[in-house]
Amino acid sequence: QVQLVESGGGLVEPGGSLTLSCAASVSIFSIYDMGWYRQAPGKQREVVAALLTGDSTDYADSVKGRFTISRDNAKNTMYLQMNSLKAEDTAVYYCTVAYRGRRYWGQGTQVTVSS
Repeated sequence: QVQLVESGGGLVEPGGSLTLSCAASVSIFSIYDMGWYRQAPGKQREVVAALLTGDSTDYADSVKGRFTISRDNAKNTMYLQMNSLKAEDTAVYYCTVAYRGRRYWGQGTQVTVSS
């Protein structure tokens, strides 16, 4: 069983920045399927960024160049640095990991981009 706890969401003005954190209850050293998803009101959950084997990364086209996914194995924590935020980035953000054949999700953190 893996517990994921997100933090760092909030209200930010367009053009601003936020960093989301996802703390895992297990060591993430050997986990190579991790990522962030988001779900806006009335829309399906969509992948935002993924951290895969060899620390390769993948991003949704809508966030490329603005968001950065990273990890700190010593802290068992994954991050999502979000810059140049836009109103369309408003959503609940979820972190996820695949661990021993199962996928786990955090509870979500709200990000609202508005002036």
